[in-house]
Amino acid sequence: MGMMQEFREFAVKGNVVDLAVGVIIGGAFGKIVDSVVSDLIMPVVGLVFGKLDFSNLFVVLGTIPPGTGTTLDALKKAGVPVFAYGNFLTVAVNFLILAFIIFIMIKQINRLKRETPAPAPEAPAAPAAPAEDIVLLREIRDSLKK
Repeated sequence: MGMMQEFREFAVKGNVVDLAVGVIIGGAFGKIVDSVVSDLIMPVVGLVFGKLDFSNLFVVLGTIPPGTGTTLDALKKAGVPVFAYGNFLTVAVNFLILAFIIFIMIKQINRLKRETPAPAPEAPAAPAAPAEDIVLLREIRDSLKK
């Protein structure tokens, strides 16, 4: 029972829940960036480089069986080894964009943390006034010294 209790305490800690939320949002955000790269950026890059489709850039490393198409999907379905560097370029651009966006987000979060003013240090509390009987005893002491 001790291990289950320990796991339960670990699982409901704030850091674990925050991490789970971050992973879920990160996965969704990754899909958005993937769509931006493959559907918006790479077609424009391909157009600039002469109507080049990066997803179909590959080098065949084996022999192509007769009757097999020459597209990347057809070759992969036929089991032909291919060096698909076009897919790698797309994923690399995807990573660079995602890393840059995360860098900008972290930079802004750090800037916001710096801009929030630190709480002013509290002034030391004034000592409490002595009790009335202490004050009376001090007066008696001082009058006896005279």
